[in-house]
Amino acid sequence: MNEIYRQYLIEGERAGTRYALTAPRNVPFGAVGSQMGKRPGSSLEFTDHREYQPGDDLRRIDWSGFARSDKLSVKLYRDEVSPRLDVVIDGSVSMALEDTPKVQATLGLAAVFATAAANAGYSHTAWIAGDGCQQVDNGTDRPSIWEEIDFTHRGDLPTSFAKFPPSWRPFGVRVLLSDLFWLGDPLTTLAQFAERATGVIVVQVLAEVDVNPTARGNLRLVDSETDAVQEIFIDGAAEKRYRDALARHQESWHLAAKQTGAIMTTVVAEEILSDWRLETLVAAQVLTIA
Repeated sequence: MNEIYRQYLIEGERAGTRYALTAPRNVPFGAVGSQMGKRPGSSLEFTDHREYQPGDDLRRIDWSGFARSDKLSVKLYRDEVSPRLDVVIDGSVSMALEDTPKVQATLGLAAVFATAAANAGYSHTAWIAGDGCQQVDNGTDRPSIWEEIDFTHRGDLPTSFAKFPPSWRPFGVRVLLSDLFWLGDPLTTLAQFAERATGVIVVQVLAEVDVNPTARGNLRLVDSETDAVQEIFIDGAAEKRYRDALARHQESWHLAAKQTGAIMTTVVAEEILSDWRLETLVAAQVLTIA
């Protein structure tokens, strides 16, 4: 892996020691449980009784109930699901455009979330959504030793998920780190991403130039996904159209997040990298000060 990239994993891991992952407030669309499963199991949370059947564990017999009713019944409990975090990194080319620090901030934030999850007692797995969504090498270990992360995918996340669907464990928390710069219905993507998850966090990582474009005059644009070239003239009106389009795009993602029970927030890469003070994520209640 690019050793420059590794430096930002190390920085994010260091910054993450100051934070802890916040337990999800909502159960997203499609989830069938939260931190507790719905099938009988062996945790300490009592749920109900049922009539004793031959072969049942005698340790679960409610003897006090038997004394009152002269009927044998067993106690049922909910199955505990180990808290788990899946961090999904958008590996598309648009994340690593020249002269923008989105990729550095994205790697650092992935490391922050993994470390903050460990501080909260979660295990974690890192994923890269490129030519299919695949587990990062060493992605269950500390971020500073993650391997094989690149940003060469010329496609979008829905395509990546469709080509190689990730095997996320149910009832975990999932974090998506992406600039979200692709066409398509956000609700379709988020509904798939949130299926059987306990919590979903979407962090849109933008560069300062994405938020506040300043270039004016004749520009030659090259599409990072297709290499298509377009000559355009940027003036005040064109800049306003861009800002309006970005606002509409973000609003569609916020609406999809609301519909799926996810939390969405936007960060600016330069601000993240300047001091690693993650007030935006704390304000969104996805991280707390450890």
